[in-house]
Amino acid sequence: MTDPNTKDLLDMNNYSIEKLPKMDKSRVEKIMAKIGIPLAILAFVAIYCFSTISFLETLDPTSLASGALKRFDAIGHEQFVRINYAMLAIFVAAIILWITEAIPNYLTSLLLILAIVLTQVTTDKVAYAQLGHPVMWLNILSFVLASMLVKTRAAKRFALWFVIRFGKNSFWVIFSFIVINVVLSAFISATTAKATILLPIFMVIAAIYGATGGENRNNFGRNLVMQNLFQINIGASGFLTGSGANLLAASLIAGAMGWELFSYQDWFIAAFPLAIILILIAWFVGSKLIFPLKKGENRPQIEGGLDKLKVEYKAMGKMTIAEYKAIAIFLGVLLLWATDKQHGINQTAVAFMGAVVALFPGIGVVKWNDVDIPWHLMLFSAGAYTLGAGLDATGLPNTLVDVVFNFFAIDQNTPFWVLYFVLTALMLFSALIFQSKTMRALIFVPIAIGVAQKFGYSVLSLSFPVALLIEHVYVLPFNSKPAALLYTTNQYSWSDTFKFGFAMMCISWVMIIIWGETVLKWLGYTNGLFF
Repeated sequence: MTDPNTKDLLDMNNYSIEKLPKMDKSRVEKIMAKIGIPLAILAFVAIYCFSTISFLETLDPTSLASGALKRFDAIGHEQFVRINYAMLAIFVAAIILWITEAIPNYLTSLLLILAIVLTQVTTDKVAYAQLGHPVMWLNILSFVLASMLVKTRAAKRFALWFVIRFGKNSFWVIFSFIVINVVLSAFISATTAKATILLPIFMVIAAIYGATGGENRNNFGRNLVMQNLFQINIGASGFLTGSGANLLAASLIAGAMGWELFSYQDWFIAAFPLAIILILIAWFVGSKLIFPLKKGENRPQIEGGLDKLKVEYKAMGKMTIAEYKAIAIFLGVLLLWATDKQHGINQTAVAFMGAVVALFPGIGVVKWNDVDIPWHLMLFSAGAYTLGAGLDATGLPNTLVDVVFNFFAIDQNTPFWVLYFVLTALMLFSALIFQSKTMRALIFVPIAIGVAQKFGYSVLSLSFPVALLIEHVYVLPFNSKPAALLYTTNQYSWSDTFKFGFAMMCISWVMIIIWGETVLKWLGYTNGLFF
């Protein structure tokens, strides 16, 4: 018998972001927000004004990278030590503010840019110029292209069509979302935007299969929503443009290698197969081992439920010229991105071409007012790049690596595999604590670069595997914005997401180790881990 509330349950409008419950901060989060500002100020003043740190006072210029060494020669030992104190103080204070979320992350970025300029860690020209970094432009232009797909509704049409066409049973429903998420990851660089597009669709499907949240949770609903969360994030890891954090990591690596930009093609060849394997493993682990479907959960509980999606799809009408144009523009951009090594046009220039065509009057499909660019994220990213420029100017990551290695008596006899295991584990499991992917990339990629340089290994041998783990932010609701958003669906509990997420995190660590011994070795990034 059809439930009288069926109509409401199957109405996609009821699952818009505005109508989902907002997550209240926990008691711990509220306390952290209150102490964040005074703690950051205290840390900054203590380090910059009152501390005497032996490893900074006895800096050995021969251990510095070329950029930091050039700065050392220009300003002298005493001033160089002083800006290292400043950089360490700014870095610690910024991390405290980002973690505690005492103030918005973009405001933290603006403060750290100002602090870096006032303390003369780097010049104002270098600090302010980070907003015009090629990767920042690539970020902005990617949002223009993504907005084109959202505005024309091409992304929503594709998702609805695919689910209606293939979502006949539980297996094919989840498989459909695997395909949808992977395809959207190539087109849309914001994981939160993908979650926003897909959430109303998979919530209606969850209701069709009897999962309406709260007391009516079932394993189909758990799998559908948590699998989507995993796919949204890990799908992004397969593409250089999958998220701004990927672009930041690639920029840091490219800078250390003396390149202008990291190749889209190189990232894809190494990362995409790993992403697909992890997504398929996650499907098996979730639906077969941790949350196996109980009797009846693999069949729709509301008769004719998919018809509601068909009505929604039919209401969109026939594909418009604008949709065809949007798809053609983005396919052209993807083709040029994927063949960047063949034609030599970098990703930012290709994105410029696509954005110009998309915005061009009479030819394009969007106007500037239609473009949704999250400028708060752009300012946050600009702060991250400025922090990176400051770290590069002072050589602080290399200095800290030297200190840690000396403390633990790690020397040139330490096997490569030990370094690889430790760095990948730090990057991966740090996602349990840090909310920002960008912040993790900013901390751990430079460390990996510094370790590789100290031991005489290729920069890519350690930094690239670490970069491939940026998107693993799905274990707990506060680990990322998509995680927080999907938790509000009330389809699973904290213990549910921890069991599934932590299991996949451990499996992912094993996989990146296997990847280092096989694929990354075959591609020339490592010499293998063990042999």
